Amino acid sequence: MSELKVLFVCIHNSGRSQMAEAFLNRFGGQKFQAESAGLEPGTLNPLVVRAMAETGIDISGNKTKCVTDFLQQGKTYDYVVTVCDESSAERCPVFPGSAERLHWSFPDLSALTGSEEHKLGRVREIRDQIRAKVMEWLKTV
Repeated sequence: MSELKVLFVCIHNSGRSQMAEAFLNRFGGQKFQAESAGLEPGTLNPLVVRAMAETGIDISGNKTKCVTDFLQQGKTYDYVVTVCDESSAERCPVFPGSAERLHWSFPDLSALTGSEEHKLGRVREIRDQIRAKVMEWLKTV
């Protein structure tokens, strides 16, 4: 069986989609090939890098990528998973082929307020929610 290709999409590709990609690539074994991209790529969130390092996953060298670049390159996926809010997910382009679209809504990390430690705590909570969702999904695919 060939690898299932999965694309995780969020607004800036700076946090949620990066975490989902990393968790699927870590826990999906040889069955999956995950990538991530954003509708409006931003800068990798340093709190996300820190929170992921706490799980033993180093994403510090990751770059943010644009979903339209993947579309223009002709990439195809078995699954396209949006990890942003519903209205933003509707902006995600349709990829050619038979990609199944899934939507997993997680809070926007760029909207977090408060002290650095408070924001890091929230990032950890969202990271754990994303990991749990990936692990739950792996049982069904």
